[in-house]
Amino acid sequence: MIEPLAPSLLYQSCDFEQHDFETTADLEYLSETIGQERALSAIDFAVGMPHDGFNLFVMGSAGLGRHTLVRAALKKETEGATRPPDLCYIANFQHPHSPNMLALPAGTGRRLRTDMQQLIDDLITAIPAAFEGDEYRRRAKEAADRFNKKQDDVARELGLKAEQRNIVLVRGPSGFTLTPQKDGKVLTSEEFDRLPEKEQDALTEVLEEMKEDLKESMRLLPGWQQEMRQEIKELDRETTALTVGQYIGELEKKYQEYREILRYLAEVKEDIIENVSPFRQFEASDEKALTSEDKAFIRYRINILVDNSETPGAPIIFESNPTYQNLMGRIEHIASFGTLRTDFTLIKAGALHRANGGYLVLDAEKVLSNPFAWEGLKRVLNSKEIRIESLERQLSLVSTISLEPQPVAVDLKVVLVGSRLLYYLLKQYDPELGLLFKVAADFSEEFPRERDNEFLYARLIATLQHRDGLREISRDGVARIIEYSARQADDGEKLSLHMGTLMELLQEANYRAQERESSLVQKQDVQSAIEARAYRAGQLQEQLQEQIIRGTVSIDTSGVQLAQVNGLTVITLGGYRFGTAMRISATARMGTGQVIDIERETEQGGPIHSKGVLILTSYLGAHYAKHQPLSVTASLVFEQTYGMVEGDSASAAELCTLLSAMGDIPIRQSLAITGSINQHGQIQAIGGVCQKIEGFFEICKARGLTGEQGVIIPEANVKDLMLHRDVVAAAEAGEFSIYAVDHVERAMELLTGLPVGRPDAEGLYPVGTVNHRIQLRLAEWSALQRQYSSHDLAGD
Repeated sequence: MIEPLAPSLLYQSCDFEQHDFETTADLEYLSETIGQERALSAIDFAVGMPHDGFNLFVMGSAGLGRHTLVRAALKKETEGATRPPDLCYIANFQHPHSPNMLALPAGTGRRLRTDMQQLIDDLITAIPAAFEGDEYRRRAKEAADRFNKKQDDVARELGLKAEQRNIVLVRGPSGFTLTPQKDGKVLTSEEFDRLPEKEQDALTEVLEEMKEDLKESMRLLPGWQQEMRQEIKELDRETTALTVGQYIGELEKKYQEYREILRYLAEVKEDIIENVSPFRQFEASDEKALTSEDKAFIRYRINILVDNSETPGAPIIFESNPTYQNLMGRIEHIASFGTLRTDFTLIKAGALHRANGGYLVLDAEKVLSNPFAWEGLKRVLNSKEIRIESLERQLSLVSTISLEPQPVAVDLKVVLVGSRLLYYLLKQYDPELGLLFKVAADFSEEFPRERDNEFLYARLIATLQHRDGLREISRDGVARIIEYSARQADDGEKLSLHMGTLMELLQEANYRAQERESSLVQKQDVQSAIEARAYRAGQLQEQLQEQIIRGTVSIDTSGVQLAQVNGLTVITLGGYRFGTAMRISATARMGTGQVIDIERETEQGGPIHSKGVLILTSYLGAHYAKHQPLSVTASLVFEQTYGMVEGDSASAAELCTLLSAMGDIPIRQSLAITGSINQHGQIQAIGGVCQKIEGFFEICKARGLTGEQGVIIPEANVKDLMLHRDVVAAAEAGEFSIYAVDHVERAMELLTGLPVGRPDAEGLYPVGTVNHRIQLRLAEWSALQRQYSSHDLAGD
């Protein structure tokens, strides 16, 4: 006779007998998390490994506190680390479309930007003042006077020569003019026409000769003008150089330790000398006062891409939206008169720039779901540099001129956070993952439940409560939280490490204590929070139970039925799980050993469920057809199911249903069964055992507990039991029973009330046993088959 499990095995209570504390205030807070030693070791190794490719992939399910733990581990590693340099883009005066990158010690970029702004502001005033100075005016006047003197000398010489030949050289606004004269009087065109023809010819000949002389002299003027302009230009350069040199010299002294800045200042000085016009033109205008912010002086600005002046150590960047541009940076544009323009000051940093010299933490799924982000990230890690390129150019969608900023050399560690499934899929299908992310930190889902570990978990609860500023928790409240955590782990000997779920429970229990106006969170507050969570998510569960109670969904909880068993299943909706019963029925008839799975035939059964049916078919053949054909054809179905059926946890129930059908053996409907089987009939562990038991219990409770109702579970699942208190109370009162079995034969004895029976030396089972009735029925079918076969042969 199989006895039900003792009530003490149905719930593993938390015991703090060896530890004396009243509330969480009496517990020492943890400095590190618990249960994640393996993951922490991997993180420490990846962080400390200096070679390329040892980036980190953190894997585990959501709610384990992966981001929190990674942040804490990286923060500890970066304490006291050297700050990375500032990254600045500056103008490339030789190639304006290829801005240069300037890497400066942390904080230097901000000072240099301020100094450059002040320099331009000073030069806006100083340069025009220098050109208005007496020295500049004097030297510019001397250059102009020298040109004018040369021009006057030529004009005077030509004038004398012309006068000697009765020609007058007249200087007008547009240049020089040659006019004939007679007796000291300039001739008009009419007077010239009245002269004798011979005299006209002579004067015309002289005019032509003088015109040639004038042309020869005028050819000298452009050269003299060029000399004058060059002299003025050199004067301008000299004046500008003296002024700019005075101000830039001060900056050169200030930044004499930085060769790159000195090189940049030299380029700025040369560019201002060559392009001094903006400084002079605006001073001469009547416009409002100008500053370094005016667009004419954009080329002298410092675009600080990354400012590490206030970074405490190596940066730790969590990018929540890892699009391609958010990772790689972007080049912005400004609309101006119907066109788009850009310059190096519109280059914006990406997360890779900000994390340079430190750590970048990304959600793997988000990286993969953003187009080009994953490929861009791999390209950076492979090349060790960041190139800011627009997606439009990469895809050849635009052909406008854009910037090509100088690449930024990178030295950082990337941490990807994702699920195990995603990691192994990438490992399988992307060979670069193994080259770039050589370290995997696998977070534990659960923690061994031992007495010392329970106390350690209590300290974890105290730490979280204190960190979040919640009310202190009483001793019994802590115990109830630990028991709830064990249930969440689906194992009475384990504790869940899902920090998200634990933190939510602490917060909700704190809210319940607040409602009671209590300064202490007690067990009743924790229990109230647990029940409230179940109530909020349990509407579908209540509706399904109501349909069962009303008979809409057929589930019997009393009496006996032939070839009909109450199977158990777990339904998961979001983060809420609940169990319920479903009827499994079978038919058996004379046949050739075929078991028809109606779920599979209608494509409602998943592959794991189909595998379970094939396994039980194998058991039937091995157990009942070693020396003769299995003369049965049977069919199996989950009644009133309208969706997919997956999993093998009902294979034990299916086998019991088939055995009942084959032997015409009634089955008690007051019992439900769950468990999977192997080919030898051994019942194996399944998941969600607590929810399944409670689901059937609620149905029985609603109809009235009789003391005959119960659930059969695999013996391997006994350690997982953390049943609700009302189930345990019913078991203690003898109103509901939990049976644990290790073989389908033990289950059949409970379901039928008959012994299974053991074969004798001839392979025959004792009369009145389950196996005898099945053996007898198979023998009858086999005899009928032979009889029909002989009739068919005789007829032939």
